[in-house]
Amino acid sequence: MEVDGAGGEANGEAPPLGTCLSRYVDSGSSVSHRYYLSRRTAMEMLRDRGYSVPQSDLSLSLQDFRAIHGQSPDVERLRFSVTCRSDPSKRMLVIFCGTGAVKVSVVRSIASQIVNKDTLAGLILILQSQMTNQAQKALDLLPFKVEIFQITDLLVNITKHVLKPKHRILSEAEKQRLLKKHSIEEKQLPRMSRKDAIARYYGLEKGQVVKVTYNGDLTMSHITYRCVW
Repeated sequence: MEVDGAGGEANGEAPPLGTCLSRYVDSGSSVSHRYYLSRRTAMEMLRDRGYSVPQSDLSLSLQDFRAIHGQSPDVERLRFSVTCRSDPSKRMLVIFCGTGAVKVSVVRSIASQIVNKDTLAGLILILQSQMTNQAQKALDLLPFKVEIFQITDLLVNITKHVLKPKHRILSEAEKQRLLKKHSIEEKQLPRMSRKDAIARYYGLEKGQVVKVTYNGDLTMSHITYRCVW
């Protein structure tokens, strides 16, 4: 049976094809893409910790990021600082390190560039290589908390994964009410390691309690609590 219409099969022509897949392939550098993804995740992470992050930075597209930083971004220009919403006098600084090994000289250089150390709640270093033992020891001497992430840890925001349960950090008052309600001690709660990906994402400290809500097609809906150790 013949089919009428432009581009139809009646005249022997093949039907029109859809959009070529090549149009969806990123033609830019993988380096800039990695920096873009990790920087955005770091901003989302700090927003979820209670820091003020401009929506314009969170919604920045890859194209706009490359227009600002180019295909081979300068790590010095990628650093950023945000302030705590509940206490604007406190801020968090995020610094990207280069592709070489992070040595003690790099740590000393970073420390010398930080002004107003008293108002710094913490420093996040995003690495692309290994850190020497001496450099780690130098970080331990700094008067503020230092967190270290590999850039590969931040290419994806783990809290957005469809199979990841919802996590909410309890306040100290909520924690005490929970313990009193169930007549238990802190040590009786299920544990969460400080090295756990979620604990690291939220920057959790020992003794903090997380409410974990499971709600999906693959698991029964239920709530549990985990204490960071």
